[in-house]
Amino acid sequence: MELLDKLNWRYATKAMNGEKVPQEKIDAILEAASLAPTSSGLQPFEILVITNPELKKKIRAIAWDQSVVTDCSHLLVFAAWDTYTEDRINKVFDHTNEVRGFKNEGFENYRQKLLGHYPQREVAENFNHAARQAYIAFSQAITAAAFEGVDSTPMEGFDEAALDEILNLREKGLKSCVILPLGYRDTDNDWLAGLAKVRKPKEDLITVLD
Repeated sequence: MELLDKLNWRYATKAMNGEKVPQEKIDAILEAASLAPTSSGLQPFEILVITNPELKKKIRAIAWDQSVVTDCSHLLVFAAWDTYTEDRINKVFDHTNEVRGFKNEGFENYRQKLLGHYPQREVAENFNHAARQAYIAFSQAITAAAFEGVDSTPMEGFDEAALDEILNLREKGLKSCVILPLGYRDTDNDWLAGLAKVRKPKEDLITVLD
């Protein structure tokens, strides 16, 4: 029940107090995001960790002036691959073979299957697929933050194109899709702090088919 207790404690923090999160907690949150499952294990995204105050100010200006962007300890930006390429797919498979120390015929056959399918798809379809994988890691980072007693604010309210320009993401073949400020809640200035957590009734959310 400890995890559920932590998730009930968690909420989308609307005001943070600027206190720094210990690096070991940040490392644990990032490791959890790294361990998230992704389609074919490709992890088609990168996570940028921003602590620079001036950079956070620039991002706040294109994120509806939300104070958590500048008042957070660390700002995570989840940026997905703009598309799948043969080089990107091969890099993942080659790295896996290197770590495992051998090649597996079934694994190599699967590589060829992906190479014959993903790079040929429309760029928009590939980015949308990659972004969905980034969201899995994003969700796992939120859960890990709650487990570490760190507040977070899931945010889609920002100008993606402007953020991509600020961080030079397009030059890296990336596009931002979601951001996550991490820090500690400022309960005196957060209108949401202390309010009951509300979710849909289970019968409206879950259908069991026996």
